[in-house]
Amino acid sequence: MDTIRLLMEKTARIFIIGDDNVTGKALIRHLTAKGYGDVLTESACNLDLTDQGSVSAFLKRTRPEYVFFTHILSGGIAANIKYPAEFMYKNIQAQSSIIHYSYEAGVKKLLFVGSSCVYPRQCPQPMREEYLLSGCMEKTSEAYSLAKIAGIKMCEAYKKQYGANFVSCIPATVYGPDDHFDLEKSHVLTSLIRRIHEAKVNNVEKVEIWGTGSARREFLYAEDMADACIVLMDTYGDPEVINIGCGEDISIKELALNIRNIVGFAGEVVFDKTKPDGVFRKLLDREKISKLGWSPKVSLSEGISRTYKWYKEYGKQFIS
Repeated sequence: MDTIRLLMEKTARIFIIGDDNVTGKALIRHLTAKGYGDVLTESACNLDLTDQGSVSAFLKRTRPEYVFFTHILSGGIAANIKYPAEFMYKNIQAQSSIIHYSYEAGVKKLLFVGSSCVYPRQCPQPMREEYLLSGCMEKTSEAYSLAKIAGIKMCEAYKKQYGANFVSCIPATVYGPDDHFDLEKSHVLTSLIRRIHEAKVNNVEKVEIWGTGSARREFLYAEDMADACIVLMDTYGDPEVINIGCGEDISIKELALNIRNIVGFAGEVVFDKTKPDGVFRKLLDREKISKLGWSPKVSLSEGISRTYKWYKEYGKQFIS
């Protein structure tokens, strides 16, 4: 499939939902660098996405042509276990309002960003798009996964019934500068960066990590994720979801040791095997997006180094 880039008009009004998270902020940087000057953000507009009336009125008033729905509420294993009702309510309410009222407001195209946790717990590897809903989900993230599946299927339904140009993607775990470093809200990579850094500066002898360390995860640097989102907005129109991955995964133990080396921590990394690992492996099949001409540019080691540098300079002030 030939890839045609930058089909969004430079004068187009673009609305980004989730501009306070790592993907949204990377998208803003990318769009600005490419010359898009009319970018609306959820936080700047002070919009309550769980209020249907406010969402409807906002979209009808501002008339965005393109919508990137990147994020509402997510977290690591601990947060998923602790806040299942909040994860389900806020995500479903917000995405349902945005998708429906984007259709009513005549949005040209909407990209909904899912999560790799939507795939079954015992999913064949690498995970192909057609494996969605082929088995039971991981219990620790079930509420969040169900909400994301609802968004993916809602985009498919609006395309099927109304012809709306609404598409969805499933990325690997995104990380990078501007990420969350709160130990409860953050995902494993940024949580490890913070914990290992703090152990170093406080001269702690060891860092204890949940699980056995054998679970494997795939990570995607935020700038690569933003680039992929723009490629999909410009070129992808199929109703089926599409993966965004790098094609490689790493065990949590290997990840922790890599971060230890980059941080320069001389202590020990140990694993609490009484705590859950979550799904053993989540590696995305990237055949479909490769045919669009997209591939990631930043290696995991380089991405971790850039993220750690940012954390030392700016990240600690954003810990909530």
